[in-house]
Amino acid sequence: MPQSHKVSIQNRQARHEYHILETFEAGIALSGTEVKSVRAGGVNLKEAYCAVENGQLMIKQMHISPYEKGNVFNKDPVRPRVLLMHRSEIRKLAAQVGQKGLTIVPLAVYSKERLIKVSIGLCRGKRLHDKREDAARRDAARDMQRAVKERNL
Repeated sequence: MPQSHKVSIQNRQARHEYHILETFEAGIALSGTEVKSVRAGGVNLKEAYCAVENGQLMIKQMHISPYEKGNVFNKDPVRPRVLLMHRSEIRKLAAQVGQKGLTIVPLAVYSKERLIKVSIGLCRGKRLHDKREDAARRDAARDMQRAVKERNL
């Protein structure tokens, strides 16, 4: 995901809980007030997940805060929303999720030009020892950086 995108809401929890095997970019079908709320940063991806239903890729439990000035046009904040991808990509994802015990997790929501996009990942859950290894690796890298910085002063 390039840095030029304006609205960028990350799902940090997903990167901690899953090994991300492959990433995809998908459009998302939103109403007008939802788009305004997303552009204002009113999105929460913490409990969100994706599922294939009737040949469509759906994102569920993504919370988009109601737009303040939207009154009667506001939709339910956690309603399921359709993700827009090519049919062949959706079939490929559905086959991989069904066979290998993988899951589809939203990683980020961002704006690309004037469109709202969702970065989704094909993921495998981490086990406790994997999380500990990642934490140890981060700590070691941080210690090395600190030592290099002290040595250069």
